[in-house]
Amino acid sequence: MNQTTRNIADQIIKESIHAVLPDQAVMRALEDFHPGSGRVLLVAAGKAAWQMAAVAVKVLGIKADGGSIDRGIVITKYDHVQGDIPGIDCYEAGHPVPDENSFAATAKALEMVQDLTVEDTVLFLLSGGGSALFEQPQIPGEELQEITRALLSSGADIVEINTIRKRLSAVKGGRFALAAMPAKVYSIVLSDILGDPLDMIASGPAYPDSATCQEALAIAETYKLPLSKKAQELLRIETPKKLSNVTTKITGSVRELCRAAKAACEKLGMEAIILTDHLDGEAAQAGIFLGDILKSHASSGKKLAFIAGGETIVHVTGDGLGGRNQELALSAATRISGLKDAAVCSIGSDGTDGPTDAAGGYVDGETMEELAGKGMKIEEILSENDAYHALEQSGGLIMTGPTGTNVNDVAIALLYPES
Repeated sequence: MNQTTRNIADQIIKESIHAVLPDQAVMRALEDFHPGSGRVLLVAAGKAAWQMAAVAVKVLGIKADGGSIDRGIVITKYDHVQGDIPGIDCYEAGHPVPDENSFAATAKALEMVQDLTVEDTVLFLLSGGGSALFEQPQIPGEELQEITRALLSSGADIVEINTIRKRLSAVKGGRFALAAMPAKVYSIVLSDILGDPLDMIASGPAYPDSATCQEALAIAETYKLPLSKKAQELLRIETPKKLSNVTTKITGSVRELCRAAKAACEKLGMEAIILTDHLDGEAAQAGIFLGDILKSHASSGKKLAFIAGGETIVHVTGDGLGGRNQELALSAATRISGLKDAAVCSIGSDGTDGPTDAAGGYVDGETMEELAGKGMKIEEILSENDAYHALEQSGGLIMTGPTGTNVNDVAIALLYPES
């Protein structure tokens, strides 16, 4: 491993994530928060829920101590609660597949917003991951889990996945906002989907749904989803298209993450270029693309960084362990093999990539040869979707732990000649 480029990659990642933590973003959104004369109830759901709720309580205070918030609930991923928040009950639940803790915590949130009045306000803090964490299924939980797994392994994109999930849920697709009526809902959303479609982020619990029943049925047919008769019936029931009690503030996005990465690269003396903040498609193909860009510029003698933000997909064909960022990085290794000063890293800003404890992966010009020396062929590893164990062997796993934010992924291709 080229330790110089690894250290540079780690520094860029650290500074990029720090720049998109939700603290300042939530504070800005709260400047326009003007609750009614009744109760203020906080509901936070998603991977960044704890961080967002902690900021809100710090700014607004708990009513028992003279503040504005009466009480609240946080629902976030396992190991993402970072401590007690005064007046707030914190729950951890399953992601990317919802589990019984998801259902139980969401039931408590629904119970809390029952019987509100027009003078009451729900402060709803939403971030990516909420589709699994904030869930009250209208079909048996086991069936919903099976459908979710099928969608996640099918290669469907996040919009397609959430179009299905909304119709099987009692809280998604604007239904949580309906449950809170006639109270006002002030929603602060941390975006994790390209283009910031509010009805798709965490499946839009407090936003009118733009997708139609026909689209949902077509998606189910395309991916041959295992749907019961009840699930099929739910796909034919239209979701709310108008909500009169919601104000939404979107804050934070992959654009900010890309700009932060660019600034971190420039701070280290590199010429940095943001290629796109809409990266999608197959993770492995994206890795090949970034690797080929480095090959094209390898003889320039310049310190360069090429940045791509977004969210790729993986068609799962094997039984290995990994995530889209790890697959992207490992695929890039096949293109930059032998390049002394080249490296590619890719991470999920929330600190977890797929069903693993890694945020993503790092490779450089030595990775492919190092793995070959251990009898490991990258092509075979990718066919088994086992990037995690390969990167573990090469020292290429990027481990950040839960970051407290969630604004998509960023991949960075580096050229850093030392002389």
